[in-house]
Amino acid sequence: MQAEVEVQQEQEILYKQEKKRLTRKKLDSWLLLLPTLAIFIFFFLLPLFFLFITSFKTFDAGSGIGSEWTLQNYVKFLFDKFYLGVLWRTVKIGLLTTLVAIVISYPVAYQITKANGRLKNYLTLLVLSPLLISMVIRCYGWVILLSNNGVVNNTLMKMGWIDKPLTLLYTEFSVVIGMVHVLFPYMVLSIMGSLERIDPSVIRASQNLGASPIRTFFSVVLPLTLPGIFAGSVMVFSLAVSSFVTPAILGGPQVKVMSFLTYEQVTTMLNWPYGSAIGFLLIFIATITIVVYSKLLTRSEKGVAIQ
Repeated sequence: MQAEVEVQQEQEILYKQEKKRLTRKKLDSWLLLLPTLAIFIFFFLLPLFFLFITSFKTFDAGSGIGSEWTLQNYVKFLFDKFYLGVLWRTVKIGLLTTLVAIVISYPVAYQITKANGRLKNYLTLLVLSPLLISMVIRCYGWVILLSNNGVVNNTLMKMGWIDKPLTLLYTEFSVVIGMVHVLFPYMVLSIMGSLERIDPSVIRASQNLGASPIRTFFSVVLPLTLPGIFAGSVMVFSLAVSSFVTPAILGGPQVKVMSFLTYEQVTTMLNWPYGSAIGFLLIFIATITIVVYSKLLTRSEKGVAIQ
């Protein structure tokens, strides 16, 4: 009887020690996470919270933000065809940028993963090289290429393909081109990560079973790389719909998007509440689009066909 009591007491001591160790480990984890969490709260959640609060305030010509509460900022945006058109243009540019980036990036990522040694490193560095150049400089490079007297129009006119310059600059086309150039590396790196994780034996098994290279790609390679495509699409779409510099330089006032509209309301009109409402709607719509995209991906049959 005494032995059983001693064993039970020893087990209780061991249990308390283990519980104390786990508590200390959890506390250490929280202490390590605390600096990052504090930065996230201070620089993201708090500004987002104040943006949301400001969006329900009235406009005051003197201070910019009134003291009364109102829903008029959201009503004004959601029931005005002009602002809804700007919203649709922003989402459309984001979707087109994402689609073009996928189509262009996939072959590049595939060829880089097939390369070996130094060639692979050089190709990866070549893909990443645009990130080393300022976004403003890259956009003005496209201005030189796409303007009425730019390289593209002059070349086409000298070849006799056109009689007068094409309107390429300050259009949705120029904005999408600039966006793809800026966001292209993010998509390539995401797809490369998925391609490099594919087990080569799976591809060899498909070929041994008689599948052609095209069928192997669509039945094996493409479904296995969907997580990378999804991750890249989320990054590219989020950055595209929230981008300001590229639409402002390549689109100008003719191609207004939500970010440009927010900037215009806050800095030119000094209407902080309405600008806050537009900014919060942009964040909300981008989040909803990403969630819907994620749901469609998870419901797909083998990642390809929606059930």
